[in-house]
Amino acid sequence: MNSSTPKLRRPRLLILGCGDVGMRVLPLLRARFRVFAVTSAPQRCAELRAAGAVPIVADLDYPASLRRLTGLARHVLHLAPPQPDGVLDRRTRNLCAVLPANARMVYVSTSGVYGDCGGVLIDETRTVAPHNARAQRRVDAERVLRAWARRSGSSVALLRVPGIYARERLPLKRLEQGTPALLAQDDVYTNHIHADDLANIVALALFRGLPGRIYHAVDDTHMLMADYFDTVADAFGMPRPPRLARAPLAERVSPMLLSFMSESRRMSNARIKGELGVRLRFPELASAVAAMGRAGVLVE
Repeated sequence: MNSSTPKLRRPRLLILGCGDVGMRVLPLLRARFRVFAVTSAPQRCAELRAAGAVPIVADLDYPASLRRLTGLARHVLHLAPPQPDGVLDRRTRNLCAVLPANARMVYVSTSGVYGDCGGVLIDETRTVAPHNARAQRRVDAERVLRAWARRSGSSVALLRVPGIYARERLPLKRLEQGTPALLAQDDVYTNHIHADDLANIVALALFRGLPGRIYHAVDDTHMLMADYFDTVADAFGMPRPPRLARAPLAERVSPMLLSFMSESRRMSNARIKGELGVRLRFPELASAVAAMGRAGVLVE
């Protein structure tokens, strides 16, 4: 199907959570689908229309607002995070109540479902072990979606996503504030993906993802967290963050940040390359960030 096909004859695609990544996905799919993008902010409607989507004002926290989505599209991108409380994802439950049978979905989950892996290299067969409520909500969402798919004869591909970065998504403010990082002996491995690469992975998973299949949406980088901050600081000519042992650092950072600094894992991306045919535009974080610095990118 090409971009000359009349819009009304294209299959429909529904995007939930059409934020930064969703806006990057839109140009990749709007020629193939008539895209409907859900937003809870009416002021975003003009932006979504300009990007080629039909905006729908609805809120996953309020089931009554979702009624107009009932049976709307059989292709679905679920990019919306759970609500910020509890261990169950009520938003995903509300969404499943209005989805049609025989649908095809991609869900963007998080690498946090694995908890701390002690820096071990893991693949998608690793058992989940969420260490906090935020990750427990994501595990719950995955289970709810798999159950929905079985009941409705649908297919869902699950993308487990690590830290997303882009020119507008670098920790420059943290560096400006001098927030400390961990000493090397206490540090944790983190995983990354450029937002443009993630958008491409989402699009490929919509067409090529196997039913119920988990995919690690990560690049080729295996980097300690403090080294990541040093990489960004060096690229933008900023001071590197001070390094502390874990005990004194715990007194200086927020509980949420400390939770990220307590989980170490390295994630294999062989499956997205072998099954989805992904070719990363930004395979190595260091070179991508260095290019951003050379371009003089200003990031808030």
